[in-house]
Amino acid sequence: MITLLHNPNCSTSRAALAAVTEAGVDAEVIQYLKQPLDEPALRALIAKLEDPVTDLVRRDAFFADQGLADPDVASADQVVAVLLAHPRLMQRPVLVRGDRAIIGRPKDRVPAFLA
Repeated sequence: MITLLHNPNCSTSRAALAAVTEAGVDAEVIQYLKQPLDEPALRALIAKLEDPVTDLVRRDAFFADQGLADPDVASADQVVAVLLAHPRLMQRPVLVRGDRAIIGRPKDRVPAFLA
């Protein structure tokens, strides 16, 4: 069973969903903007994440508009605080299987994770 933290407006996230479907893997799809993760869920995700925790935060124009910079998301506690305040800053897609989680960027990481 895969959990896909998904944003349907993101082409990379849609590609991950397509890869999950094509692989025939059972998946729970969570649109994290409609169902934001709470603090325990974020901490559980971070504990499984194979990528650096800071990579879980998108560095886009909204990030800068909030007055944020890289030092503001250097630790797990900082990442949790930022994502609780601004769920839209979570990098997407994120795939979780058992005790492992990855950010599905670049797209070619997804099929290997599903295998």
